[in-house]
Amino acid sequence: MKSISLQDLNNLQDNISEIFSTPELLKRKESQECITQCLRYLEDGTLRVSSPEGEGPNCGEVEMKDLQNWEVHVWVKQAILLAMRMRTAETFKWELNGNVTSSFQDRIHAGVLGYHDKLDVRKDLASFGVRSVYGSVVREGAFISKGVILMPSFVNIGAWVGLGTMIDTWATAGSCAQIGKNVHVAGGVGIGGVLEPENARPVIIGDNAFLGSRVIVVEGTIVGEGAILAANVSLTSSTPIYDVTTQDKKEYRGIVPPNAVVVAGTRMKEFAGGEVPIQCAYIIAFRSPKTDTKVSLNHILRETGIPV
Repeated sequence: MKSISLQDLNNLQDNISEIFSTPELLKRKESQECITQCLRYLEDGTLRVSSPEGEGPNCGEVEMKDLQNWEVHVWVKQAILLAMRMRTAETFKWELNGNVTSSFQDRIHAGVLGYHDKLDVRKDLASFGVRSVYGSVVREGAFISKGVILMPSFVNIGAWVGLGTMIDTWATAGSCAQIGKNVHVAGGVGIGGVLEPENARPVIIGDNAFLGSRVIVVEGTIVGEGAILAANVSLTSSTPIYDVTTQDKKEYRGIVPPNAVVVAGTRMKEFAGGEVPIQCAYIIAFRSPKTDTKVSLNHILRETGIPV
């Protein structure tokens, strides 16, 4: 990541805000260059969509704790939206070497891969120390930190993926999602994108969290540092999360507290046609913050027997 002076940062913010409020400016070359520069800054970690309060969008890699106090940088989101307005969709394709050709049995698409989009796909991940398995896609404007492993997966524009995190097979990190370091995102996890409205908080996943298979986290939900979400947990901003580890049952919405171990559940709700079970989640244990992360995780999995 590159350093950027406070003056340059303020100038960049002023320019993006002006372009966003005056669409005609998009026709100017200098406006287009300014927007493109924001995409490059997002990719190399110079800018990020959300950061600890008072830290600024140029804070870089920081500990992802106290996540309720993070702020959204509206103008950075605006730069992403402007990039989509500025670009026109194009078809990109490449030929595959092999015996199968477009004339083989009249198969007109054989031997060709392609996509049709306004944004590019990153091809420079090796220079960032990232391992990207065949089938993983990182869209232009997303930051992937050193030591990240990407199995066949998708990371959308504006997302931040921290040091040493694993994004497993068929998992998705939506636009502007902020994922901490050493997070395990298991197969089929869906981390939602929150690009609009510009002031809406993105999904934020704290350091050392573990998201089990087919977990869904959307609508700006916060998953605290070290939390474990068991397989099939689905969290929106309004999903009740009940802490049943004490007699005084607490309720959370839109946030999983640090080190919480969460499983999927249901609660009964009365409707005109009768009482039916509605999805919720339960906190059934807490990881020990004093124990090594891997030891603590293994202990919790053995003790609770939760599916991941």
